[in-house]
Amino acid sequence: MSTPSPARYAGLDGLRAIAVGLVVLYHLFPPAVLPGGFIGVDVFFVISGFLITSLLLREHVQQRASLPGFWRRRARRLLPALAVMITVCASLGLLVGGDVLYRLGAQILGAATFTFNWWTIAADTGYFDASAPELFRNVWSLAVEEQFYLLWPLVLPLFFVLRRTWMLVAAAAALAAASALEMGLMLAGGADATRVYYGTDTHAFGLLLGAAAAFALAPMLSHADAKPARKRRPRRSAPAAAGTSLRFVDVPPRPPAPGELLDAAYVVLPAGWTIVLPPSARTAEPEREGPPVATRVATSLVGGIALAGLAALAFFPLGGAHTGYALSLLAASALSVALVVTAVWPGSPLGAALDAAPLRWIGERSYGIYLWHWPLLVLALFAAVGTGPEAGVPVWIGGAVLAATVLVAWASYRFIEQPVRTLGFRGAAGRFRELLRAPGRRRVRAASVAVASVLVVAGTTGAIAAAPDQTSVQQAVAAGEAALERAQRQAALEALADAEAAAARADEGAAAAGDGSVTSVDIPGSAVDAIGDSVMLAASGALIDGLPGIRIDAEVSRSMWAAPRLIEELADAGELRHIVVVALGTNGTVDPSALDRLVELVGPGRGLVLVNASAPRSWIPGVNETLRAFAAQHRNVVVADWASAIASHPAELASDRIHPGAAGGRRYADAVADAVDRVEQRRLEWGHDRLVKRLAEAEASGLPVPQ
Repeated sequence: MSTPSPARYAGLDGLRAIAVGLVVLYHLFPPAVLPGGFIGVDVFFVISGFLITSLLLREHVQQRASLPGFWRRRARRLLPALAVMITVCASLGLLVGGDVLYRLGAQILGAATFTFNWWTIAADTGYFDASAPELFRNVWSLAVEEQFYLLWPLVLPLFFVLRRTWMLVAAAAALAAASALEMGLMLAGGADATRVYYGTDTHAFGLLLGAAAAFALAPMLSHADAKPARKRRPRRSAPAAAGTSLRFVDVPPRPPAPGELLDAAYVVLPAGWTIVLPPSARTAEPEREGPPVATRVATSLVGGIALAGLAALAFFPLGGAHTGYALSLLAASALSVALVVTAVWPGSPLGAALDAAPLRWIGERSYGIYLWHWPLLVLALFAAVGTGPEAGVPVWIGGAVLAATVLVAWASYRFIEQPVRTLGFRGAAGRFRELLRAPGRRRVRAASVAVASVLVVAGTTGAIAAAPDQTSVQQAVAAGEAALERAQRQAALEALADAEAAAARADEGAAAAGDGSVTSVDIPGSAVDAIGDSVMLAASGALIDGLPGIRIDAEVSRSMWAAPRLIEELADAGELRHIVVVALGTNGTVDPSALDRLVELVGPGRGLVLVNASAPRSWIPGVNETLRAFAAQHRNVVVADWASAIASHPAELASDRIHPGAAGGRRYADAVADAVDRVEQRRLEWGHDRLVKRLAEAEASGLPVPQ
């Protein structure tokens, strides 16, 4: 069954260029350039929903709808470039090794079957998890789109029961609202952010809003705005001899609709022949006036506002944390609908502006650019500096990856995507076989491609076999958990010294000095409670070795807000020890009110150690300054300067530049032990000063001075 030639809508390639530009700049130059560039994915979703629905509606009207044909064209569009990217990048990953190969087999399976989003959700390997730098993470959005392409043609016939355009628009908009509402409710209920962000059900609102726009514009675009491919001008023939003619047989059997563009057939005639067309064909393209000035102004104004809104979201994303992500996605989808409508509107100046040659060039290759930029970034970072993107991207690496991405995307479009889209899988394979049999350089080039294909397939197989089940970050945390578990078992077999007794002995030693000085003390681990996040968890083994008997309560992704509750539970049970160590600055900002509550719960008779943070995150400098200022205001609070201790030793951290390895864990433990001794020293000095003051007051009042 033949398929209609695809319509081309003005401005959409330019919108694709904007969308892929947002995403690429967000990933390659974080976080300063475009902190909200992630909205580019939702711009893609709206465009895809609009185009696919428009295509299906056109095929339905022309009675050419074919689900196998539709899915076959989708496969031609997506699979060839995806297959090449996966095999090439997996083979390069084998050369780099380490974390870059993490769960590679499962990643490839998810990418090849367009189920990457649900595989990630099921594996609990989140988009927001810095410990899992997946090589093919970016294909999650392709999975969402392809699942939509699979289901939407099956659902669409149900919409045709609705006879009115406004009903179709309302139905699609209602489904979009349901998807957005589900996202909001799940986030409000504390659902995992990755589940909400990756889920096809919770992130389908952009696709459905694009479909609603297609329903709304279908009556108008069915004729006026669907632009066929450009046609060549007919070549001139010799002058025709009088009285001779040749009847043109490819004239449609019906008069064209107003504004309908007919496919032309150009014939080079021999001398003495002319073409005689019926009147209907001669009026196929009647002259039309341009759109009213008011329409041009309105589309320009609305489109300009929408474009400015997207730029604002890219530079200043809404809100904070995961709620801010959701609000930004919803706003970006709504603005994208306005952009699509105003771009494809007949005679729209915005559509003409977005059709500028550079934007069209990028938009036509946007699929390849999106496909390649993330894996190339991950490979470049691990090869050059040994870290993943979450640890930061040096500007020179971002620039190099951008140049490589554009070059590879051009080659993919020229030599892979276009041949398969034009010739089909069988036709492209047949053409390649012809090149293998051709003489000269063409045969050599084809043979080189065949050899390279075998090598990358073999490299992919080797990379899957060599893929680790855990990243270096996960290994560091797992080692800390094992050490903590061993210490807890040991603690159950041995009686630990009472923390208050240790404090009393320390006070007695200070009082016994008798010469007005305070002796240094060595606080045992049995007097220390430690509360922390995954960084402390990774360093647990070293903490246990450095402070035997220390009690550690550390958990992944914990923030400072959890500390007051945990300390209060220990205090209420009468189990809170003499020194309390809190290390919870890595996963978010620190509110001074939470620190005030900590001091209140710990009380003046105990010491509080606040461990500062070291991580490539924007909030870390503010966290460390807050902790420093707070400690300066309280006698029984000191800061364990982990940030300074590890600053000149980045190799002792895992690939995320956050979690310590074995050597980094020992450095972490040393910083904590030093702070524990200092806070006890300060407490004793404070106690000694209070004692001297009390003695002076007693002597001044004539009271007996205790001996």
